[in-house]
Amino acid sequence: MRINHKAAQIMAMIRSGRMINIGGRPVLAPKPRKSATDRSRAYSIQLALAFVAIYIIWGSTYLAIRYAVETIPPLVTAGIRHSIAGTILLAWAWARGFRPTRAHWLSGLVVGALFFLIGHGTLHWAEQYVGSGLAALLLATEPMFILVLAWSMGQQKISRLSALGLGLGVLGVATLTGVELTVKGSSLLALMAVLVGSLAWSAGVVISPKLKLPSDALGRTALPTICGAVMLLAAAALTGEFHATHWAGISSKSILGLAYLIVFGSVVAFTAYTWLLQRCPPALVATHTYANPVVAVFLGWLLASEPLTMRVVLASVAILGAIILIRRGEQTAVQSASVPVSAPARSVEKCA
Repeated sequence: MRINHKAAQIMAMIRSGRMINIGGRPVLAPKPRKSATDRSRAYSIQLALAFVAIYIIWGSTYLAIRYAVETIPPLVTAGIRHSIAGTILLAWAWARGFRPTRAHWLSGLVVGALFFLIGHGTLHWAEQYVGSGLAALLLATEPMFILVLAWSMGQQKISRLSALGLGLGVLGVATLTGVELTVKGSSLLALMAVLVGSLAWSAGVVISPKLKLPSDALGRTALPTICGAVMLLAAAALTGEFHATHWAGISSKSILGLAYLIVFGSVVAFTAYTWLLQRCPPALVATHTYANPVVAVFLGWLLASEPLTMRVVLASVAILGAIILIRRGEQTAVQSASVPVSAPARSVEKCA
């Protein structure tokens, strides 16, 4: 009986293709290996999807924030978003063996306050009054603030190209905020709040190399995110946002916007970003800073009927041109220096 059962098993494996009959003897068939072309094609697809994530998803988070804060108070929105995203990232890092120290948590508090309490807190608040495209353009001033702060701390030199970029950037910001606010629903206070948030994030970028943050990429992001989330939720409680929240009146659009920010804006896009940094030059990955404001302005115009005036177009060109000049100026300064100059601007990238 056992012999017959064994023979039946062998015949079944031959019929399924898992075994082949060679010279009357059944032999296990080797699994077909993917060709180099197939592997190259799969890798190219992975690269393309990862760049789509940091270009499109991070660019679209500004519009998702606008939808979320329509019926959810801004600090509550940011607090919930970062508490869930930070917990997911920390659990992932913990599963990989990461164990934070007391010094890591203290550093996370400092960076979390600058990045998320001030940086994202002001952004979420301002998007109640400022269009998502305008907010993205103003946040694109981050490389300018980083350059000035790093220069003031003796960490970086300002080349001629960078100085030209700073001037062009100031012109772009003045185009958006100066003279009169012709964009419906905007307020000067909200525009200034976005710039304050950009300045705070830039300060976090500059001082983060001096802090004892984890070397693990996931842990390095998870701890400031969680610390910032706790501070955001505390600020929401102190300002009465929880009491003022009409939970039953939260729209499906706001819920979907918040869910998008958590899943795609924080987890998916960050995973793609860290994956790209391991496989591509940092300068290539950093090109998302050029694409994000363009994507945000376009989506705001297409999906939220945000006005796309000539002033916005000219300011966009000026600010994006400033970013390009500053980055090229940084490369020139580093290459011409006899001792490499630290470039904190490349250590952390901004996402909304």
